[in-house]
Amino acid sequence: MGAYRYMTLLWRKKQSEAMRFILRMRTWEYRQLSRLHRVSRPSRPDKARMLGYKAKQGYVIYRCRVRRGGRRRKVHGGKTMGKPTNMGINELKNHKGHQAIAEMRAGKALGSLRVLNSYWVGQDGKYKFYEVILVDPQHVVIRNDPRINWICAANKKHRECRGLTSATKSSRALGKGTRFCKTNGGSWRASWKKRNTTKLQRYR
Repeated sequence: MGAYRYMTLLWRKKQSEAMRFILRMRTWEYRQLSRLHRVSRPSRPDKARMLGYKAKQGYVIYRCRVRRGGRRRKVHGGKTMGKPTNMGINELKNHKGHQAIAEMRAGKALGSLRVLNSYWVGQDGKYKFYEVILVDPQHVVIRNDPRINWICAANKKHRECRGLTSATKSSRALGKGTRFCKTNGGSWRASWKKRNTTKLQRYR
């Protein structure tokens, strides 16, 4: 087996003594840094390469931290000024996962780059840490590479905001079978519109 295969097997055993020590040291280091910062090389090169990263010009890695837990409604003094059914503040949940939020924050801060993918690198009691792979669509190396130049197209801007990356696509409830009957036609909105639209012939 190659070196990356051994690294993959090591990352599967996160409860081992070696990995617990490594993750504890790394999360301590990550907490001292800013919320979003660039890293010189991926912390998990095997995982990054699985997701499309190449160690060449045009690829960059940014590490982002996301606060763990559910979402709290931002209202002054806890007063929502509405009906009792909408007065919840603390028990709200995000429609998207923490990894999707990390991708969206990286894509918003670095608007000229395209988000390719992301992966988990650690967590503690307060934060989750993800590394986001971004690609520069204006770089000549990227534009001349037939394997990745698809991301240079104009319709690939902010893929993370439209549910096109792996992490953000999971919140769209897409799939096949009886469990995914509410998203027939591409999305739950299209499915709902099809089910709630009355189509009548002109002559009947």
